[in-house]
Amino acid sequence: MTQIASVFRLLLLGLCSLVLIPLQMLALHFGWSSVLHVLPVWFHRILLKLFNVRVIERGTPPTDAPTIVVSNHVSWLDIPVIGSLHPLSFIAKSEVAGWPVVGLFARLQRSVFIDRQRRKATAEVNAALAHRLVKGEAIVLFAEGTTSDGNRLLPFRSSLVGAAQTALMHDSVERVFLQPLAIAYTNRNGLPVTRRERPFIAWYGDMDLGPHLKLFIRGVPLDVVVTWGDPIPFNGSRKQATAFAESEVRRALKAA
Repeated sequence: MTQIASVFRLLLLGLCSLVLIPLQMLALHFGWSSVLHVLPVWFHRILLKLFNVRVIERGTPPTDAPTIVVSNHVSWLDIPVIGSLHPLSFIAKSEVAGWPVVGLFARLQRSVFIDRQRRKATAEVNAALAHRLVKGEAIVLFAEGTTSDGNRLLPFRSSLVGAAQTALMHDSVERVFLQPLAIAYTNRNGLPVTRRERPFIAWYGDMDLGPHLKLFIRGVPLDVVVTWGDPIPFNGSRKQATAFAESEVRRALKAA
């Protein structure tokens, strides 16, 4: 029965994709801003609903002000979880662009890709991010630079927060905000997630993606608490602002 249900979920997701993906491509091509920001939210909500992921949202998501959302990173599932809540884009490593299926979805969500092997990459990405911020968009930065095991928070990196300073140099931008975001996977199959179960949810290091996808497709109920912190006006010091965002995320994770 579980296998039949999994196949049914995949078929429904495929049908939704056949409708939403071409629409998003058209929206990107013709610049239909009211459509291209909303369709990914619909897709992520459908995905999570089909596979029994419940998102419990706390706090207030970004407004129309230029915002860098500074978040912890536990799993590939973080992206649909955050993407289901608010129109936004992500910063992703350049390799993601070439991944089958995932790369397509990342491009459709207008992700900004960074090549960490190139010295000039940070400056180029900061310029691209600043361009988005000037237009009042929200961009998600997984500030740990990688996924963690879900049991601890890795130190936040501040390099890409420099995009806020670049955006402030534009005449039309008065303020740029950093908004902390904490993601905590709290319950699985109705029971609190223990330290031993974290590897079934977290995807980090050299772990294979296949087993995670297989568990996800089974549709085992999973609860995620997402906590938006208060927006922090960028004060010109990326290290200070990043450190404060990290402390807010750490506090929210303990509360969750």
